[in-house]
Amino acid sequence: MNSTHRKTLKLIFTDPVNGNIEWRKIEALFLALGAVRTERAGSAVSFVLNDVRADFHRPHPDKTALRYRVKDARKFLKQAGITP
Repeated sequence: MNSTHRKTLKLIFTDPVNGNIEWRKIEALFLALGAVRTERAGSAVSFVLNDVRADFHRPHPDKTALRYRVKDARKFLKQAGITP
């Protein structure tokens, strides 16, 4: 995990929830942590990390993850045993 991934992890766990994180950075963090990504139909994508699965829809046309996506990413990471 590099410094960009650590910054993204910290942003995901910041309160109040930051709704201005680029989705590609969240995906890069998941992959750096060892998650397996599965592309699904349309903008759907699934990740499996430490036997925990989460399904997301990539934001479009914007590149930023809104608050609810960041909250879902936080929940996924917590369930997988990842905290900052």
